[in-house]
Amino acid sequence: MEKTDFELRFTRGKHPSGGGYAGLRPGYRVDEKLGMICEYDVPVTLRDGVKIYVNIFRPKAEGQYPVVLAWAPYGKHEGADDYYAMLPGCGGSKALHSEYARFEGPDPADWCPYGFIIVYVDPRGAWGSEGDLTFMSPQEALDGYDVVEWAGTQAWSNGKVGMNGVSYLGWSQWKIAAMNPPHLAAINPWEGVSDFYRELVFHGGIRSNFTAMFPGTMCRPRKRAEDLLAMAKEHPLFDEYWASKNADLSKITVPAFVVASWSDHGLHTRGTFEGFKKISSKEKWLRVHGRKKWVDYYDHVDMQRQFFDRFLKGIDNEVKYWPAVNLEVRQKYNVGNYRQENEWPLARTQYTKLFLDASKNELNTSPSSEVAQSRYKADDPRDKSQNAVFEIKFPQKTELTGHTKLKLWVEAVGSDDMELFVVIDKFDRTGDRVNFPSQSGFDHGPVAYGWLRVSHRELDMERSTPHQPVLKHQKEAKLKPSEVVPVEIELWPASVLFEAGEKLRVTVLGSDLHAHVAWEHTISANRGEHVIHTGGDFDSHLLVPVIPSIGHD
Repeated sequence: MEKTDFELRFTRGKHPSGGGYAGLRPGYRVDEKLGMICEYDVPVTLRDGVKIYVNIFRPKAEGQYPVVLAWAPYGKHEGADDYYAMLPGCGGSKALHSEYARFEGPDPADWCPYGFIIVYVDPRGAWGSEGDLTFMSPQEALDGYDVVEWAGTQAWSNGKVGMNGVSYLGWSQWKIAAMNPPHLAAINPWEGVSDFYRELVFHGGIRSNFTAMFPGTMCRPRKRAEDLLAMAKEHPLFDEYWASKNADLSKITVPAFVVASWSDHGLHTRGTFEGFKKISSKEKWLRVHGRKKWVDYYDHVDMQRQFFDRFLKGIDNEVKYWPAVNLEVRQKYNVGNYRQENEWPLARTQYTKLFLDASKNELNTSPSSEVAQSRYKADDPRDKSQNAVFEIKFPQKTELTGHTKLKLWVEAVGSDDMELFVVIDKFDRTGDRVNFPSQSGFDHGPVAYGWLRVSHRELDMERSTPHQPVLKHQKEAKLKPSEVVPVEIELWPASVLFEAGEKLRVTVLGSDLHAHVAWEHTISANRGEHVIHTGGDFDSHLLVPVIPSIGHD
């Protein structure tokens, strides 16, 4: 590995034995009903001599089969239900998978009878595997390369390896595929982060609680693990450390079936779309749903198998007729219609400015000449009534699908910084808020979220577009007393259909409007009062992606 200018911090974490882990227990058995051989704790020696351990599930019948690799630190020994039980309302249940399934990964019972081999990996340092546990490090990418090549050269392998899985199991695919191991033939990332800093740890520059999860109950180190919390404190700006965790997506060339979700804001939504856009694969497909991720994943095993049938077995099948993009336009909770598209973002998008009017708490298609202010107290994160709200009622059916941006002119009273939390909601004709699935088990999610720490407002002009601002996060620009500055806030990708008479509401406040499993932001820099300026020269507006009405009338 190349020498770096940063030093990794490590923690002992929680010992595997405390999580019910019985240690390495090599074993072999046959499931006659499934016609499947199960091999447990098989050692794989990496290039530096470190041994890690895998579980292998393969067809009993003699032959060589393609391999589907699942890579995550959650424990190949741990049943999926043990994790889903910790997340009430997530939708994961025994009805979706067999006893062989592991958290967020492929179920061998769904694959081996169809002529595939499943390999579950405990990465370096996780559970019984040797070494130090790190998260999306260059070392982990090298290890992934080695395991792909090992799997592709075993006697039972046909020489073609794919990768599959949700969350970390999708995220790891970007890292490993960018290394271009020769035996990797296709990937299927199902909701996977591609920018560690922006999408997990610092939303708009605001540190989330995600770092408290790794390491934790879900990923226990044999010896020690990278201390993400300590590293986040030492590296509050985007630097070499954070860059080392991001894959060079342009180096990915293998066929890719990418699945994103409108329902995973704060975790994987943004990164999955960015991954699809930036990979260089000539054969790539994007499917976007608005449901709970694990239910959707296990409900669509047939599509996963079709994809790998084509690229791991060489079967000429219906995949060649798949649309480049297939997305669900959401209407309400678990209600939406799928539509085929040719690209992402949609080329026919009509980006429309809705101007904020603080005097009326409205959004309008024309700017107001009247200068106005909306103010709220920002120093008590428990008081959600302290906010700024702006609404528009749509006179006709309106679809918004794509990237949304909020531009604000803001001022901090009594502070030199501001943390802004933005929520977009839908309200029906009766005035009731419309709920959507959100993250793992949250049933009252909004349309979209966005965040910004105002001292991080500097844009990366090379990467930003008129509809998607990208922040540099390389320095802090504190506010001066009475200083009013323009800021651009990225709202993560979303899709929603408004009927005539339904409303869109933008809420801006100084803390999370909703409580979440992984990414609450409980360490706040907010003090004093926030002021939003609108009208006149203050062109505060919401830029929305309006899609012409063809296709849903």
